[in-house]
Amino acid sequence: MISLCRFIAVACLAWLTATLALAQSSADSLDALSQFLKQTHSGRAQFTQVVTSPAKADQAPRRKTSSGTFEFQKPQQFRFAYQKPFVQTMVSDGQSLWLYDADLNQVTVRKQSQLLGQTPAAFVASSGDLKSLQAEFNLKAEPEAEGLQWVKATPKQADGALQSLRVGLKPVANSTTPPVLSVLEIVDGLGQTSRLSFQNFEVNPKLPNDTFQFKTPAGAQVIRP
Repeated sequence: MISLCRFIAVACLAWLTATLALAQSSADSLDALSQFLKQTHSGRAQFTQVVTSPAKADQAPRRKTSSGTFEFQKPQQFRFAYQKPFVQTMVSDGQSLWLYDADLNQVTVRKQSQLLGQTPAAFVASSGDLKSLQAEFNLKAEPEAEGLQWVKATPKQADGALQSLRVGLKPVANSTTPPVLSVLEIVDGLGQTSRLSFQNFEVNPKLPNDTFQFKTPAGAQVIRP
């Protein structure tokens, strides 16, 4: 009887310890995201993007990998410059979203307000604090993994373009320095997953004034849907 009581006591203590650790981890994840949003006003990094198609019974998931550079500046300005395997550029100047395909020599221009919520950059470049982000997303802290603190965001208004987004932040030893953006994982309306991994992330760099000004290349076809 004594050994059974001891076993139950140890099991309860282990459960309580794990529960408290998970709660602390969840709180830390939301705090890390809040700190990142408040203190990171601009950023620059290299990225690798892996796009994985939904799994099907008769077909293995397909993966496509691309890479390039990413820059952003609040509010609502960003630039994705894809370099491999194809040259493409996506620029948001605060009013319009420009997509340039070098192979087609074609530029597509849309109003930024119509599409910004469908891009992972909206999560980074638009929100100044956790409260403004919670107006658009349901946020859920997730357990630490891969040495990162994770938060899952689900749109409050499901429009089919975005199912969910996960952000992975890397803590910094210096408590006065905001955590570093390390991973963004996006699941779109078709179940396709995009994982963007960022390297050499610079916090609050001073970016040139023309970083987010798109200049249409000579001879390029411009499409305004």
